[in-house]
Amino acid sequence: MTTVWSSLVGQRRSIDVLRAAAAGRGMTHAWLFTGPPGSGRSNAAIAFAAALQCRSAASPGDGCGVCHECHTVLGGSHADVSVVRTEKLSIGVDEVRDLVRRSALAPVGRRWQIMIVEDADRLTEQANNALLKAIEEPTAHTVWILCAPTVEDLLPTIRSRCRLVTLSTPTTEEVAGFLSANDGVDDALATYAARASQGHIGRARALARDEPTRNRRRDIVSIPTRLTSLGACLRAAERMVEVARAEAEVITTDLDAREKADLDASYGVVDRGRRPREYGPALKRLEDSQRTRGKRRVLDVVDRGLMDLVSVYRDAIALSTGAPGALVNEDIRADIEELARTSTPELNIKRIAAVFEAREQMLEFNVQPALALESMMVALRVTEEALR
Repeated sequence: MTTVWSSLVGQRRSIDVLRAAAAGRGMTHAWLFTGPPGSGRSNAAIAFAAALQCRSAASPGDGCGVCHECHTVLGGSHADVSVVRTEKLSIGVDEVRDLVRRSALAPVGRRWQIMIVEDADRLTEQANNALLKAIEEPTAHTVWILCAPTVEDLLPTIRSRCRLVTLSTPTTEEVAGFLSANDGVDDALATYAARASQGHIGRARALARDEPTRNRRRDIVSIPTRLTSLGACLRAAERMVEVARAEAEVITTDLDAREKADLDASYGVVDRGRRPREYGPALKRLEDSQRTRGKRRVLDVVDRGLMDLVSVYRDAIALSTGAPGALVNEDIRADIEELARTSTPELNIKRIAAVFEAREQMLEFNVQPALALESMMVALRVTEEALR
């Protein structure tokens, strides 16, 4: 039977906790959903909200998934469910204050007023303080659901007031079964996508559905065996940045255009028409936000590529040490075997450290991706000296 929980893969224990809470057993006003990227934190939060609002399930907490309440929550249009998500680097205090104001309103449907913060780890200090006060003094029908990678990503004073739900990384078998059952993907492709995604549901679906996405990943995982000269290292870094920018542009172009059209409509602007005085500053704010989002998208795509690179070196270590189990990159086993033969586990561990160093430079210290990747590729280069 399909319910609001059907989209959550490999989270049976967490689902049991949330179903019980939605049925009134262990319910509280503040929740913190944690788990690695791709584990389904946001999906779990939306499913929980739908179960709380559902009125048609066979038993309390089930969440039928088809009634008006479930349909509108899952579709993002329920009047009593507010979701804050951001493409920016942080969530500011103004956004949180607006959410706090809405949380104090009486529910339209007379059940719950649910506030979901998908990227709670991006809250600024002021935003955290504004949120803390709202969680400390909740109204009777308000439920807060925060999502973050780990509990350490939130202030201790906030996480101590939340009930924790920890999501796990789904297994390859669970992800492959989900792709086959829900998306009609054939078994071989589903298994490939599940392995390559390393348990990331969204990534697995993209790999299963889109051949260009699969081709881009194959280009990334083939890099280690191509790093035979300094020129090859520089070309690999340049190629990785180009691919990331192209993919990010595909994602953001349509969204940017829709946001611009919405802004024009809200200010009554038409082609060659008169523009209100307030339009100029609003347009500048939108363009600044879109540029920030574009940069973030590029970093996200590069970061995903770095994790694919790490999986190659981990596979090589697994082969060298005789670890059991299938490789993440089983489709390029010949390349992995060559890498394992011409290298050592210790050297591949150093290469993984170089990847994470580049990742830190870009995400924490704002180093330009091209510079960080060039340095990383040189560190990954296969040299005779490294093997002595």
